[in-house]
Amino acid sequence: MLDFDFEPETPAWSKRLAAFDLETTGLDLKTARVVTACVVVIDQAGEPEQLHEWLINPGIEIPEPAAAVHGVTTEIAVRDGVEPSGAIREITELLERLSIDMPLVAFNAPYDFTILANEAIRYGQSPIEPKPVVDPLVLDKKADQYRKGKRNLGVMAQHYGVELTDAHNSTADAIAAGRIAQKLAKKFAELDMPIAELHDAQAKWSDEQTEGFAKYMKTQNRPDFQAVLGWPKKI
Repeated sequence: MLDFDFEPETPAWSKRLAAFDLETTGLDLKTARVVTACVVVIDQAGEPEQLHEWLINPGIEIPEPAAAVHGVTTEIAVRDGVEPSGAIREITELLERLSIDMPLVAFNAPYDFTILANEAIRYGQSPIEPKPVVDPLVLDKKADQYRKGKRNLGVMAQHYGVELTDAHNSTADAIAAGRIAQKLAKKFAELDMPIAELHDAQAKWSDEQTEGFAKYMKTQNRPDFQAVLGWPKKI
């Protein structure tokens, strides 16, 4: 009897990924500052090969609601955090280097990449032009568009059988996002395409999803709701 694990062929783009996540001072893409960041390279089995983490003093007060989410108060950031300008440069340069060899994974990519780009501009640096990017949220909405329920990172981790024990910790979130991307790659054959094509397809799918949500909002007595297009960043 043969004794081996059969691993079906997976898309080439999913075999090595650089997953990225930020925790910030707020949700506004223009004004939010980075508080923690993680970039983790995962292998085909979803195991970390490289791990890069930052705790940053954003230079402003961290609002209590934000601190309650990610656990970093102003006191902690001032005491233990690094200076933001250098950290933003390090994050940007690392992502740019890694993107030469592998896709960058970010769950709801426009949030993380737009804030990072605006931070770079704030400190007189060149903003990142992220490519290629894999966004598990966009892929999931496209590949399984009729599934009901929320699609935040925690819900999707549970749906795809990915462990997420410390949500809103940038390292835990980044690893989970990378592993969800790999689960999607294995499950949905239509995502097996060259990474450059997949990147461009996600930009189109994201705009379609955003416009669809705007139409829905207008049926919910929100006629003023405006779709803001752009993927993987909104600048």
